[in-house]
Amino acid sequence: MRSFFVVVFILNCFYGISQEDKNPFTIDVNAFYGTILEHNPDIAHLITGHPTGLIIGYNQKTFGQKAWESRYNYPDYGVSFTYQDLKNEHLGEAYGLYAHFNFYFLKRHLKFRIAQGLAYATNPYDKETNYRNSAYGSDLLSSTYFMLNYDKPNIFKGIGLQAGISVIHYSNANFKAPNNSTNSFVFTVGANYMFGYNNQPEYIPSSEEKTFTEKIRYNFAFRAGVNESDVNHMGQYPFYIVSAYADKRINRKSAFQAGTDVFFSTFLKELITYYSIAFPEDNVSGDEDYKRVGVFVGHELFINKISLITQLGYYVYYPYDFEGRIYNRIGLKRYFGDKVFGAITLKAHGAKAEGVEFGIGIRL
Repeated sequence: MRSFFVVVFILNCFYGISQEDKNPFTIDVNAFYGTILEHNPDIAHLITGHPTGLIIGYNQKTFGQKAWESRYNYPDYGVSFTYQDLKNEHLGEAYGLYAHFNFYFLKRHLKFRIAQGLAYATNPYDKETNYRNSAYGSDLLSSTYFMLNYDKPNIFKGIGLQAGISVIHYSNANFKAPNNSTNSFVFTVGANYMFGYNNQPEYIPSSEEKTFTEKIRYNFAFRAGVNESDVNHMGQYPFYIVSAYADKRINRKSAFQAGTDVFFSTFLKELITYYSIAFPEDNVSGDEDYKRVGVFVGHELFINKISLITQLGYYVYYPYDFEGRIYNRIGLKRYFGDKVFGAITLKAHGAKAEGVEFGIGIRL
C-alpha cells in the first residue's frame, strides 16, 4: 500500500506539469559499470564486485509554452527504468521505476538528471535464508539516482550519444530493519533518439517580470507513516508529525521557511522499553517521553505545481537521546490549487534515515 501511494503521488506530480502540445521527445538507453561505495562499515562484506546495469529513459522536451519552462532553461521531464546487478549473491538484483527531470547547462551539452522512485530488490534480508543482507530489510525500496552526462543529441537523423557518471541509491528509509542501504557510483555510456527531430519548435523566451515577491505565508501540515527501529524484528509502528511554519517567497523560484515540528514516534516508545530491560547499564529508566519537539529553517524550490523542500532542524524538547539533536528533511510537495498541498518527504539524521513521511497541508 505504501508503494501504491508513492507511485500515485509521482504520477500526479508529472500530470501537474504535463502539457497538451505535442513536442518532440527522446528515448535514451545507458549502460553502466561501477562500484558500491562503503558509506557504512556494516555493508563492507556485501561489496564483492562491480555492479552493472541499464538505465532507460523517456524524456518530454519543453520549449517555453509555459512560464516555468523558460525559467529553468527548458528542462525535460519524464520517466525512467533501471536494472542493476549488484554483483553479490546476498544483494541480488534491483529493478527501479522513477519520475525525473533533466536540467541543461553549457549550451545544453551538459545534462543533469535527478530521479526519484521505487525499486524492487530480488533478495532482501531474511533471518533464516539471507541474514547477511544488512542493506535491504524489504523487497520494496525507495530509490534516488543522479546522472550527469555530456549529451550530444541528433548527430544523425535523430540519433545522439551521451556519456557520464551516476549515483544510484537504494533504501527503505527504516520502513523495516535492517536498512543500511547502498550507494553505487557508476560510469555510463549510451545513445538517444529524438522523435520529431525534424520538427522542433523554437524556444520561447521568458516574458515574466524579473521582480516577484509574496507576503509571508503560514503553513500547517500533518504527516504520518510507519517505521521500525534499528533492532531487527522489533516491529513496525506508526508515527505522526504536526508542523506549523511561515515562509517568505523572495522570487518565482525560491521561498525561505522557519517553523516547528511536534513528533509522535511510537517506535521510540518500544525502543525505550527495550533498552531499559535489555541494557540496564545504559541507565534508561523506561519512563522517558518518546515525544520530541523541533524547530527548523528551510528552503522551497518551486517548479510549476511541484516544489522541492529541504529543511534543517534542531530538537528543543529531547527527553530521549536517539541519533542526535539535529535532523534534516528533503522531499516533494504537489500543490492542488493555490493553498492545499500533498507531500512525500524523508526525515533523517544526517545520512541516517528515520522514516518516509506522507503529508497533507495548507498554505495560507
